Amino acid sequence: MEQTQQTTILIYVPEVTSRVEYTFEFIFQKILGVEVIFTSSVNEFLQSNLPKINYSPAGLFSGLFLNAHPILFENNIMPQDTTEVEYNQLRLFFPSSIDSFLPFDPFACTFYLITRYEEYLSESTDEHERFTDSENLLARHQLNHLPVVDQMAYWLAEKITGQFPGFEIQKRTFQFLTTIDIDNAWAFKNKNPIVSFGAILKAIFHRRGDELKQRLIVFLGIRKDPYDTYKYILETYKGLLHHILFFFLIGDRNQYDKNISHKNKYFRELIISLASVCEVGIHPSYDSNHKPWLFEKEKFRLENIIQKPVTQSRQHFLKLKFPKTYQNLLKSDITNDYTMGFASLPGFRAGTCTPFPFFDLSLDQSTELIIHPFQIMDATLKSYLHLSPEKAWQQIEEIMLEVKKVNGSFISLWHNESLKDTGQWLGWRKVFEQVLETGLKYSNEQS
Repeated sequence: MEQTQQTTILIYVPEVTSRVEYTFEFIFQKILGVEVIFTSSVNEFLQSNLPKINYSPAGLFSGLFLNAHPILFENNIMPQDTTEVEYNQLRLFFPSSIDSFLPFDPFACTFYLITRYEEYLSESTDEHERFTDSENLLARHQLNHLPVVDQMAYWLAEKITGQFPGFEIQKRTFQFLTTIDIDNAWAFKNKNPIVSFGAILKAIFHRRGDELKQRLIVFLGIRKDPYDTYKYILETYKGLLHHILFFFLIGDRNQYDKNISHKNKYFRELIISLASVCEVGIHPSYDSNHKPWLFEKEKFRLENIIQKPVTQSRQHFLKLKFPKTYQNLLKSDITNDYTMGFASLPGFRAGTCTPFPFFDLSLDQSTELIIHPFQIMDATLKSYLHLSPEKAWQQIEEIMLEVKKVNGSFISLWHNESLKDTGQWLGWRKVFEQVLETGLKYSNEQS
């Protein structure tokens, strides 16, 4: 029996592929809160009184018609023509046809962006073997500051409502999450004596008197270790700790992984303490990205410390290689990953601020791994863009407002050392606090 709820839409497609299901369900169910039904029967489509879209190469003189781009009906990975189409003063991609209800194909656009299709094909990498941010399609067209996928979903809803006035979407609310990577739990305290001695010799050789003075003050107990910002974080988010997620680097020490040993009593106590009040996840080591057995070992260490399964992760240095990184996480029972974001730019690497399932293009199927895209990282603003705290806040505020407009999820990435409020990070605590204040304000507002 045909469903008649206003929150249902019927989609006609010549073939219901895994790509079609994935894309339409993400747009309609995840973003708009609308149930989607598929049919490949022309008669069923013509006879239905539901709000409906004909997504095929030919019009059926019923419902809304969109000339479908072939990408959702393919099962391979190949270069795509991303010819620009101007709509709502934005340059979008995948032209449709003059008789389509939109001049571009928002479903093809969405699939291309959230699957990170271009990253499977690109050979352009930076010094850490990461996809080069500047090669991102949205960055090249200066659209990285907008959640274009979410915007397209709402444009679709407007067009559908114009044709079918009874069509209604579910209102969603703005969400925010502050994530903190603990790459180095302490600057001076609780280090291996050999490591500390080597660091002192290096400071002497390079005549870094300020560092030597700081070390002495910390060792004498006159002042806290500068990276020990945990009390500040917890007090700032008092009563709001569900908005905090910590990621611990727990790999063996090497060039890029310099955290305290997982065997260190004080490091283990810190992890247990934070895990008792906040959500925690793993920050897989630099080398684990291409050595999955390392990740397994590190995950086991963290689980042994907190005495519960670890299901959340973010890659150290944001090292992400499609599809291997996510395939490895799935094999290790990771269900939620927070790596999806730019290292050198603010904004939306996948064009959305809505968590989405990882679609493995190499297998042409959706998976159970949920990707949570972040939009802002402290090091991006200070180290890559060289912004002052005041200018950084302006960038963050603009991004947060764009997320609020579509009532998506704003996720920021911080490090415990960036909140020490001294030296190069002087003034950044205020920015951290402004994110919380604005996040709470937007969460409480009705739009």
